Amino acid sequence: MKRLIAFDLDGTLAESKQPLGADMASALAALLNVAQVAVISGGDWPQFGKQVALRLPAETRRERLWLMPTTGTKLYRFVENEWRRIYAEVFSDEEQAKILTAFDEAFRETGLMEGAIWGDRIEDRESQITFSGLGQKASLEQKMAWDPDHTKRKALQRVLRARLAGFSVNIGGTTSIDVTRGGVDKAYGLQRLSEISGISLGEMLFIGDAIFPGGNDYPAAELGLDVVRVRDVVETKSVVGAITACLAPDQPDSIGNAAIADGDA
Repeated sequence: MKRLIAFDLDGTLAESKQPLGADMASALAALLNVAQVAVISGGDWPQFGKQVALRLPAETRRERLWLMPTTGTKLYRFVENEWRRIYAEVFSDEEQAKILTAFDEAFRETGLMEGAIWGDRIEDRESQITFSGLGQKASLEQKMAWDPDHTKRKALQRVLRARLAGFSVNIGGTTSIDVTRGGVDKAYGLQRLSEISGISLGEMLFIGDAIFPGGNDYPAAELGLDVVRVRDVVETKSVVGAITACLAPDQPDSIGNAAIADGDA
């Protein structure tokens, strides 16, 4: 039986950098009545707050929700009526400088410095550095049209991987590439989640839109989790409804407060 349902965020639960729709927020609240839920994605905590935490209905069982920004290198829980950071693994100054230099060189080699952009293309998220092809403030329509077949990002990914031995470089979202420490990907975050929550990997199900080789959801499949690849947010909503209906009669046990307290110490 599945006790925890884990989700990617952009392209799965919500459109790129957009808040959860009211229907999706309600669907997640219903799912939280019958299972633990985790959201693991490349965005940092402020983005998670806008997209997820602040969008949930008042009656949502937030204590059952595990929010994992920056590909699981950070964890937030709802403890004593507030969201608290349980852990964060940040880059050293040397690691940060090496990654930024590699991006500069890769842009020149691939020609991706050319063309209009909207906002910063590189965002330092402390434990992850993320490239956004058209900038952080590009519209969803612009993002959807920029690299639909991942060709541009796969070319950039190949160059970055050649320059960043020891780091993980994965495609994510609609226009993004995420760089983390070597071995740090969604598999890493989900393993940490298993250790902290006490829920085995076999009791988890992962849902994402980038479950393909090179996609930042693919490590969940490589880890051996049962996975569901969705096309878009609309399909995710249908999947969530089906899972909620299947789990409703079972009412799996929730995680004890002691686990939360230990993680927050």
